[in-house]
Amino acid sequence: MHLSEAKCEEQRTQLRRAIDDLDEKAGIALAQEALAGGVSPLEFFQDVIEPVLKEIGDAFARLDLFLPDLMRAGAVVKAMQLQILEPAVRSAGGESGSSGTIVIGTAQGDIHDIGKNMVALMLQVNGFKVVDLGTNVSPQAFLDSARREQADIIAMSSLLTPSLPYIKDFVARVNALGERQRYILVAGGAPITASWAEAAGLDGFGEDAVEAVALCQRLMRRRAGGEA
Repeated sequence: MHLSEAKCEEQRTQLRRAIDDLDEKAGIALAQEALAGGVSPLEFFQDVIEPVLKEIGDAFARLDLFLPDLMRAGAVVKAMQLQILEPAVRSAGGESGSSGTIVIGTAQGDIHDIGKNMVALMLQVNGFKVVDLGTNVSPQAFLDSARREQADIIAMSSLLTPSLPYIKDFVARVNALGERQRYILVAGGAPITASWAEAAGLDGFGEDAVEAVALCQRLMRRRAGGEA
């Protein structure tokens, strides 16, 4: 069930108010109401949470907002995720078994983690072992973890454009070290497009959490020789 644009805008306004007031209870109630009305966690994230976070991220990049504003947004949305969205996704179940190991994190220069957390959760319930490095992850930290975990996939998230050069730097780093073929490299987030990902030398781009799971599954099958 998709929300109408008018309803989406109403709920975005309510979320922005909850963030401005640092009102976690209001955010949680908003998410509860949406899911009780038949909206899926992913739809609510895409239609309500993500646009608000992108708006706040863009304002931060322009220096119209500052770190405390980002922290308020993170606190409210994190509470919504932990209390409502994650339990709803987990209750829907997922495939069992090991689909592969994924190292995931938000690229250096960005402290947003809500979108990344949704992707990590969806990957977990679909059978992947997920190693979450958190936010503001440097290229070297991605590489160190991938080596340590013997990762199949490295997934990088970005909401702020200043983090994009660090994704390119990571690709250049693994190329220079001769380790590019060891890993499948994917990325996602508001400023990333399929064409940008291709130009950056990535193996794929996920528009949302569902597409990210499908992408990782497809790339793993391709690596195993089961799909062209």
